[in-house]
Amino acid sequence: MELREKHRLVITGLVIGAISVLLVVLGNPKNMGFCIACFIRDIAGSMHLHTAPIVEYMRPEIIGIILGSFAISVITGDFRPRSGSSPVLRFIIGFFVMIGALVFLGCPLRMVLRLAGGDLNAFVALLGFIAGIGIGCIFLANGFSLGRAGEATRIEGAAFPAATIFVFVAFIAFPSLFLFSESGPGSMHAPIAASLAAGLAVGILAQRSRLCMAGGIRDIFLIRDFTLILGFIAIFLAALIGNLIAGSFTIGFADQPVAHDKHLWNFLGMVLVGLGSVMLGGCPLRQLILAGEGSGDSVAAVLGMLFGAAAAHNFSLASSAGTGPGVNGKAAVIIGIVVLLAIASLVTVKERRNYDRG
Repeated sequence: MELREKHRLVITGLVIGAISVLLVVLGNPKNMGFCIACFIRDIAGSMHLHTAPIVEYMRPEIIGIILGSFAISVITGDFRPRSGSSPVLRFIIGFFVMIGALVFLGCPLRMVLRLAGGDLNAFVALLGFIAGIGIGCIFLANGFSLGRAGEATRIEGAAFPAATIFVFVAFIAFPSLFLFSESGPGSMHAPIAASLAAGLAVGILAQRSRLCMAGGIRDIFLIRDFTLILGFIAIFLAALIGNLIAGSFTIGFADQPVAHDKHLWNFLGMVLVGLGSVMLGGCPLRQLILAGEGSGDSVAAVLGMLFGAAAAHNFSLASSAGTGPGVNGKAAVIIGIVVLLAIASLVTVKERRNYDRG
């Protein structure tokens, strides 16, 4: 079974890496064939939740991921609705995960894709991501838990995928309701059908393989298990080969697409993402997959990320390509790290007291 799981992760990674390069060829921004944080940010703009004109587009890839996970989980019997495990805390953590990602300008998946395109700023971010996960693992080893989710009705579990379908149908039927960038990253996108198909494929594959970069590094720290990380190694290799073939590989720190070379904030932004991902039990991609499987707790985290993206641009917290974060963004990262450390500490102390009494 373990060998089959490894094969499934490698195949998933290779396909996602190849799809990511193909989406760039078809129109997505360079080194951004897939980015959960960037695409949720674009959706927030398209839905009028922020008014940054260069990042507004209803990304079909995100919709496809949720629906792909939902469909395959129903077919395979993995659709098990549950909720009630600290939804407010998960919303807050998801909010700050998005802030960290938009200061770096990418989620863990895009971090790997940026590395595969030669962007060495993503290597600095990787070190921060590992550091954040390491901090989170210290809390996990000492009893941190957001609690056990309870069983929910199938109607409740299907509500978020159904809402996703509703939004997508509205996007196709009534496009004037949404905002669309005329320049910048939001204006660069693959055809809708290709983007949706890519999202469906990633949703299905990631659901079946349990792909999660935060989980992969966490498992290395806690149980010396390298299985989950194989998927992201495969993504890197497939995207690297694809970029070399497409002539899209440019190694260095300067002049990378939709990126900046402010190393401290690339590092700290991904410290925040890594810590938050461990606390949530999975990276942003994994949260979308779990939301499709019927997890109300992951829906709370995804909504936190959506509103985090809106706040990042309404209050000038996100980095700008080339120049990095401003004062507001730097303060938001520090505040986010402090808030997550406070939540982790308080919850861990509570869990240890309950354990000692039990």
